[in-house]
Amino acid sequence: MGSRLIGKVRGGVFLVGLALAALSGSTAFATPSLLIDADSGQVLSEEQATANWYPASLTKLMTAYVALSAVRAGRLTMDTPMVMSARAARMPPSKMGFRPGVQVTLDNALKMLMVKSPNDVAVLIAEGVSGSIEAFADEMNAAARRLGLRESHFVNPNGLADSRQVSSARDMAMIARALLSEFPEENDIYGIGALQLGDTIIKGHNGLLGRYPGADGMKTGFTCAAGFNIVASATRGGRRLIAVVLGVSSSKERAVQAAAMFDRGFGAYSGSGSLESLASPGVGPAPDMHKEICSRRNHAAIVAAEQEEISGPAFGILGALLGLPSQASRVGSSDQVYFTPVPVFIGPKPGWSGPVLAARAAQPIAAVAAAKTAPASLSAYAAEKPQPLDGNSATPEGELTAPVALQGALQTPAPAPTIVAAGPIKRAAAAKKRPAPAKRHVLAAKAIVAPLDPARP
Repeated sequence: MGSRLIGKVRGGVFLVGLALAALSGSTAFATPSLLIDADSGQVLSEEQATANWYPASLTKLMTAYVALSAVRAGRLTMDTPMVMSARAARMPPSKMGFRPGVQVTLDNALKMLMVKSPNDVAVLIAEGVSGSIEAFADEMNAAARRLGLRESHFVNPNGLADSRQVSSARDMAMIARALLSEFPEENDIYGIGALQLGDTIIKGHNGLLGRYPGADGMKTGFTCAAGFNIVASATRGGRRLIAVVLGVSSSKERAVQAAAMFDRGFGAYSGSGSLESLASPGVGPAPDMHKEICSRRNHAAIVAAEQEEISGPAFGILGALLGLPSQASRVGSSDQVYFTPVPVFIGPKPGWSGPVLAARAAQPIAAVAAAKTAPASLSAYAAEKPQPLDGNSATPEGELTAPVALQGALQTPAPAPTIVAAGPIKRAAAAKKRPAPAKRHVLAAKAIVAPLDPARP
């Protein structure tokens, strides 16, 4: 009897050890996290909330904010088509893999951005709204100043690795809060679980959706340098909370940690001050998490890590052993989650006769250098070749790394649309009026989901 009891105790200790290892991964120190009340901005809990961190694909929340601000200013509409440029098409995965010249409306582009997190579509949006990646980054930083962000600097719209692009848990929570409060009519796009493009179903990466009661969106992100990040929102009893978790070692861990934070937050109505009251170090270097996250993983293992499903009875047992709140434990359950896919399409909306936005012609490198001479200026980014990402070679210029979605979509000649550089839509439309182009059929061959890469959502 005594030996059996000792065996059970030892087994329990071993399982608890496994649980702790599963949740802490190889991270040797506490990583940033933050929980706030979305309405009041009150901080309910925080850990290193203002530490500089690489945002990875959480960047795309700011991309959405700038794009929606441009719609509010009358520069374009949600139905405005934007053109996939050669530069956008060269972005590394995750991507949609559309050929240069394919048109995507802003509405469809934002849905793709939030669900699949494609880097090529992020650039399509940037070029459509501002004319270039560099001009869009300037708008991102201007928006950051207006919102009162203090630890953020942006140089691209997709979060691909760049040591100059940093943010913090606090700043990401402020962006999320601004999106939810300033553009409530678009809040549904952050909670889409799956899209349907042609015959293909594209699933999202937010492990809370459909598993945590009240979870209603936002965005995930991953690179080896950043670790696994998430900005998540959940609503219960009319009260909405926003959780941010940065730099953890797996997609499971980020979901379970966010769920546990929500459980504690919904039971607490007082906090430790406002977002603005948190002491800020300003913009500075972020820690590189390669060693903790990816140093012992090959490319296939990194891809597999990002594809982890928040499922499996073993993980649910580990959550229970750790004493996670009941709702958080449900995130680790073995239940399969199915979403009704939201349809998206390429090409203009039927009947569209307005302008189509495209990238402006690039300035000569010499002119760019003369315009901005600071060593770390945003314009310098225009002259850079694609850099290796997380230990893997970047895509060679001119080569697509994914099969092209909707083959043949550009092969049928069609009346040329009115393509203009980014600018006020009324002015662009008045500049050149023309009859609506004849309706054309687009071959909707099976859409693809591009191969995965370390630069992941």
